[in-house]
Amino acid sequence: MALETVVLAVGPGDAERIDELAGTTIDIVGSSGASVVLGHVFTEDEYANTVESLGFDAGGEVTPNRVAARHATIRDLADRLDAAGIDYSVGGAVGNHGDSIIGLAEEADADLVVVGGRQRSPTGKAVFGSTAQKVMLSAPCPVTFVRADTE
Repeated sequence: MALETVVLAVGPGDAERIDELAGTTIDIVGSSGASVVLGHVFTEDEYANTVESLGFDAGGEVTPNRVAARHATIRDLADRLDAAGIDYSVGGAVGNHGDSIIGLAEEADADLVVVGGRQRSPTGKAVFGSTAQKVMLSAPCPVTFVRADTE
């Protein structure tokens, strides 16, 4: 299987994990020539708050892709991919995190999804859900899970 497109999915909790997510993605993509889709998913409330905090003009066209491209986490990841010479694009979505990441992977015809997460107990997953678990079980391609440091 040739690696052509990798979706790196990030969310609100990933700002502190840029090093791990970028490093893993760069290691995987390496010299394969694959491109990366930096995917950021917002809930409705997160999207509205982000649009407001980024100061988008209410009269202009505001799309999830534009909002995601201006988000600090995506800009930091883009800087790291630029430094590594890796081609990328930005994909934004509004909705359920797990379903939207899967949608971004399908839309991009991804060969791999990279998703971050943290270790949770089975009870924690049952009570709070797990975006990473949803993606791992339902993505149209293999998924690489980058666990948060457990120090």
